[in-house]
Amino acid sequence: MSTAFRPASVPLITVDPYFSVWSPADRLTDADTVHWTGKSNSMCGLIRIDGRPYRFMGAPLLAEATDEEAPPAMAQTSLRVEPLTTTYAFEAGGIALEVQFTTPLLLEDLDLMSRPVTYIAARVRSVDGASHEVKLYLDLSGELCVHTTDQVVDWSRGCLNETITALRMGTVEQPVLARVGDDTRIDWGYAYLAVLQSEYAGVESVIGSSDARGRFARTGTLPEQDDAGPSRAVSPDLPVMAVTMDFGQVDASAKSAFAAAAYDDVLSIEYFGTPLPAYWRRNGQSFDDMLASALTEYDKIAARCEDYNRKLIEESTQAGGMKYAELLSLAYRQAIAAHKLVCDEEGTPLFFSKENFSNGCIATVDVSYPSIPLFLLYNPELVKGMMRPIFRYAASGEWSFDFAPHDVGCYPKANGQVYGENKPEYQMPIEECGNMLIMAAAVCAYERKADFAREHWELLSKWAAYLKTHGLDPDNQLCTDDFAGHLAHNANLSVKAIIGLGAYARLCDMLGDAEHEAYERTAKEMAARWADMAAAGDHYKLTFDSASESWSLKYNLVWDRLLRLGLFPASIAETEVAHYLAKQNRYGTPLDSRNTYTKADWLVWSASLAAAKKEFEAMIAPLWLAQHETSSRVPLSDWYDTATGNQVGFQNRSVVGGLFIALLAPAEQP
Repeated sequence: MSTAFRPASVPLITVDPYFSVWSPADRLTDADTVHWTGKSNSMCGLIRIDGRPYRFMGAPLLAEATDEEAPPAMAQTSLRVEPLTTTYAFEAGGIALEVQFTTPLLLEDLDLMSRPVTYIAARVRSVDGASHEVKLYLDLSGELCVHTTDQVVDWSRGCLNETITALRMGTVEQPVLARVGDDTRIDWGYAYLAVLQSEYAGVESVIGSSDARGRFARTGTLPEQDDAGPSRAVSPDLPVMAVTMDFGQVDASAKSAFAAAAYDDVLSIEYFGTPLPAYWRRNGQSFDDMLASALTEYDKIAARCEDYNRKLIEESTQAGGMKYAELLSLAYRQAIAAHKLVCDEEGTPLFFSKENFSNGCIATVDVSYPSIPLFLLYNPELVKGMMRPIFRYAASGEWSFDFAPHDVGCYPKANGQVYGENKPEYQMPIEECGNMLIMAAAVCAYERKADFAREHWELLSKWAAYLKTHGLDPDNQLCTDDFAGHLAHNANLSVKAIIGLGAYARLCDMLGDAEHEAYERTAKEMAARWADMAAAGDHYKLTFDSASESWSLKYNLVWDRLLRLGLFPASIAETEVAHYLAKQNRYGTPLDSRNTYTKADWLVWSASLAAAKKEFEAMIAPLWLAQHETSSRVPLSDWYDTATGNQVGFQNRSVVGGLFIALLAPAEQP
């Protein structure tokens, strides 16, 4: 990957909505690391070369309470963000240091993917022809296990076996699954820093100390014993879990070692009143056993990740060019880590998204819908896992509407919809019915079997009937772009309804249902009427009743091609793409004619309507530029301004899984 790309924020630890650490700066030493919300999630990295201290991770203060200045920063020579890894390179004092953060989110391996572990590996070598004495320091602070820094934590040390040391820290109160909401950090369970004794580096550790950073910088040692004093608040006397790796004399031959940052959340999701643990626990494995396996399997896992990175970068570069590949590398871990994977009482996977900095809803249908290209590519079972909670809730007596729900609660409690206080005027009837039908058809089409649809046929049929009655010309209602407000006669929402009906017809065909021909005919008739109602010469309008100058991104059209429905003439997409390019600002094409903001996911979906790769790349390049130049130093925001490149709202959301849509080939015919 090119080192010229400057992500707005760099993924370091990306496990789930709680266990999350990012660097919001050009260099890893320019700022403290943060949670995706922007709250401090401090980690520190120091190195001593021939007795002289340097800093490779963290801000210029070692301890905010004492204003103790940190050692000078190493020169950062490169940054490489790949799908599963982030790699920094530094130089100072004749030594080159490479630090790599790896979260093995391999979607085909759900046990590995669901492990709450990120590896932090260090590799050192001499670059000046001389031999140097090298010792490295790494820590995680108590901020990783609290919601606010006035919360009291305690800590403990354990040995998982004769070669693995594990440091553990968590709140004294342990309010498991008690905190609900959007702008929240976890305050139950335990953060871990674990290290395996290395043949290349002698390892020492300390836990609880607030002076570990300063002591190492001053003397190259840790406090002589664990600070086992009374439990205390995280601020201002910041407790840390720290390890040192003594590489001894380092010459041109590289030496390496690694540690693992991990989090035991004990219980992950409340599902209709039942607390559920993470997926990796489903067979009764203990956290200690899981963590020991994660450390002893590191070499094998790292090799798998390296191979995965290479293949995905090659595929995405071929599909959309280098800038597209760099965007996908940045989006990959974010899209997955905005979810939590658990399983229900029968062992069936459930994959819960969180609406990060949107409203905190859990398992939101119109957040799942844009994210599915990534998961259809690598494991459609995860798309089913997004949909199962919605089907269960809609089939219960708690849901009284004849259209699909929006969500099943507020993260981490999936006990029933909370959006819009369940008032009819704040629902998204066409949006969510269309989404559920399209997602169901996509899963079945890409798996080439309709078993999943058969399980939920009564609800899918009910929602198809709703679209048949109400979908062509939607009344005044919200769609997924609810930040833009209510809109009547929404042309793009109508496209979704029509494709939803075509998707249902496809499912009928796969299941041998006699309704296939009738629904396909209805969808085609509605598509023909749509073309007349929305036509405005060189483009198609925002709403059927708006002026001819109005327009919008018709991103829902993409499923006509991907599901091979054949409802809309190809000329409509060609006309629209030409118009999108004509309306492009410095940082992309706006969502519609009402404002200069856009949505990154919908922009890429619209770009994928292009018949030529050069047109696709022309629409993608401004999105890349927005990430490269924005002053909004947050995890990839899907809602930003095309004139300024800056965030309007939302960050670290799962919807960036939608950026993978250009890798998704049309489904095979049944």
